[in-house]
Amino acid sequence: MKEKNFINTAIQVIKTEADAVMSLTDQILPDFENLCESILDTKGKLILMGIGKSGHIAQKISATLSSTGTSSFFIHPTEAAHGDLGMISKSDSILILSNSGETKEIIEILPSLKRATSNIFTLTNNNQSTIAKAGKINLRINADEEACPLDLAPTSSTTIALVFGDALAIALLNARGFSKDDFARSHPAGQLGKKLTTLVKDLAVMDKKAPMVDQNTSLKDALIKITEKKLGVTLVLNHEKVVGIFTDGDLRRCLNNEIQLNETLIGDVMTSEFKGIASDALAIDAAEIMEKNKVFTLVVHPSSSENSKYGIITMHQLLEAGIV
Repeated sequence: MKEKNFINTAIQVIKTEADAVMSLTDQILPDFENLCESILDTKGKLILMGIGKSGHIAQKISATLSSTGTSSFFIHPTEAAHGDLGMISKSDSILILSNSGETKEIIEILPSLKRATSNIFTLTNNNQSTIAKAGKINLRINADEEACPLDLAPTSSTTIALVFGDALAIALLNARGFSKDDFARSHPAGQLGKKLTTLVKDLAVMDKKAPMVDQNTSLKDALIKITEKKLGVTLVLNHEKVVGIFTDGDLRRCLNNEIQLNETLIGDVMTSEFKGIASDALAIDAAEIMEKNKVFTLVVHPSSSENSKYGIITMHQLLEAGIV
């Protein structure tokens, strides 16, 4: 029996596939730009096809494309031969993945695919293969070495196909000007959807629920307000405009300096240079501002499109909501 060395084998596989991915940078030629332009010009959907491992990769690429602004779905070639060809219209385009370019199940339906649409693109490792020659645009990518020591199991070749698909999806995303809002519309559920759709005002303590005191309030009375609202912070106002914030950090500094609670005005010990965010901004943006500036509280400003009041959002609220 061979001596087992799982870690060395794993490292070798990773290195082999990493080399294959790096070699892909030299294989992105002008035809890639032609492919992107043709997909952008497609009036219908981009349909992906493949058999075996190429089929699995094609499904993943199709899912990535759909979630980043390029309408796409996967059709299994065998199912296409048994009725699913009816899903393809003249306005659609087809991208076929076949490492060898000689996949029998795809070759058998090529005449039918050509009748369904003239926009057929192919991704193979052999420009002279049957499938490559059938494409209006054929892109060739090749892995010099599979990570499988038998050179049989598709490993490096499937990895570079997957990376190619990501490169294609993101190139199209950039060309379309696909934004966070667009992404959120196609990802409404789950943790990702929550981060992309939850606004600051959905979590913040707003208006009268937020602790607020006038700048001429005594420090003692301000502390009573902070205790009542249970946020450990208060906004400081001057004629209904926030001019400062007072946190537990400010309180510690006051105690260290033996400030008199009854005789000191909150306006004299508040933090006047504070970080804020608009109420209609994404909550995840609030988290980024807090992390960048090493603060745990932000002042929430009225948005330009709303006549809303001021408020407070804290890191604790973001954590409770699962935003961070």
